[in-house]
Amino acid sequence: MTQFKDKSEFQASITSGLFTYPVLMAGDILLYQTDVVPIGQDQQQHLELARDLAERFNARFGETFRLPRGHYPKTGARIMDLQEPTKKMSTTGGTPQGTVLMVDPADVIRKKFRSAVTDSGREVRRAPDKPGISNLIEIMSVATGDSMEAIEERFSGQGYGSFKDAVAEAVIAVVDPIRTRYEELRHDSAELQYRLRMGAETAAANAEPTLRKMYDAMGFIGR
Repeated sequence: MTQFKDKSEFQASITSGLFTYPVLMAGDILLYQTDVVPIGQDQQQHLELARDLAERFNARFGETFRLPRGHYPKTGARIMDLQEPTKKMSTTGGTPQGTVLMVDPADVIRKKFRSAVTDSGREVRRAPDKPGISNLIEIMSVATGDSMEAIEERFSGQGYGSFKDAVAEAVIAVVDPIRTRYEELRHDSAELQYRLRMGAETAAANAEPTLRKMYDAMGFIGR
């Protein structure tokens, strides 16, 4: 797995979670008879593994799993690190200041975007030699739904400072409601445990038909 090789080069120790992640992802996809998986380009190899596993199981034990296909968005399929715009934004291999978290407060997000690495010049436009600005334009397009061409036109001649602030506010508008709800649940332990339990029960019920079919096909005794 390319992801494992890349990340293991930059980590002092290799965890079992990193090693088994592709198989766990395949299980999460196949167990629920998933047709379409919305993923970034960096997850394509993992989805191919899920398809390979499904095909091998179906060939050996009979038709059991659907073969999932990936849905890759035209915009935002690969968001880059704000501090190292030639590398993918990541919670495991990215820079802390260059990675925007879903639970980051608004002030933290503003600070991260204001310190984002840009390029020489002042033009807000995409270009191969402008990875920093190109990345910010793509992020704003995902957050607002505006086309990248429209964003370039809107910020023509305004410089990087005001553009960075606008990108930050667009991201905050998307993330803040999620963060607010997250904090509400984290501060209400009883409600959180209830929702986790209900979610687990729903997931188990949805997975049961496929799991039962797998047991029967392989000759296993069910739980």
